[in-house]
Amino acid sequence: MSYVIRSVRAGEWAAAKELRLAALRDPVAHLAFLETYEEAAARPDSFWQERTAGVAEGAEKAQQIIAERPDGRWVGTLTVLVEEPGTTDWAGFPVERKQGHVVGVFVRPEERGSGLTEVLFDAALEWSWAQGLERVRLIVHEENGRAQRFYRRVGFLPSGVTVLLGDAGERELEFVLERE
Repeated sequence: MSYVIRSVRAGEWAAAKELRLAALRDPVAHLAFLETYEEAAARPDSFWQERTAGVAEGAEKAQQIIAERPDGRWVGTLTVLVEEPGTTDWAGFPVERKQGHVVGVFVRPEERGSGLTEVLFDAALEWSWAQGLERVRLIVHEENGRAQRFYRRVGFLPSGVTVLLGDAGERELEFVLERE
């Protein structure tokens, strides 16, 4: 099947919301996302409108890339957030370089194994390098072996940085891809 790989448009917030809610219903969502389905579903439409506008085509600080089937159904997504030197990231670590942070990676189960995730990552890296980013990173739960294997396959390597989450002491690992 051929897909259209593109950035979201600001007015497509309803489709962005639907895909995010589908991602949060995935069996490994608790390992991959920092919010629950219930939290996301309770957010007002204005939240989804603002969120989508902030990552839409033409935005410079973030970009949500989607895979769209010929019938218009969105079947995969990821988002790149730009992190500037001199700021602090979501976990409280200082950002030392202009870098991208990949979040919200999801491909619908029926589309997995098709190579679609690789295509989404290619588009994300192309956008990141065009923004002048020096590297791209992501954070993955230590128990999410499937994701770790994929990230290694597309060139990301563990940096040695570990983030502890919550009171349970769960660990997230940073994986990085340096610009060549």
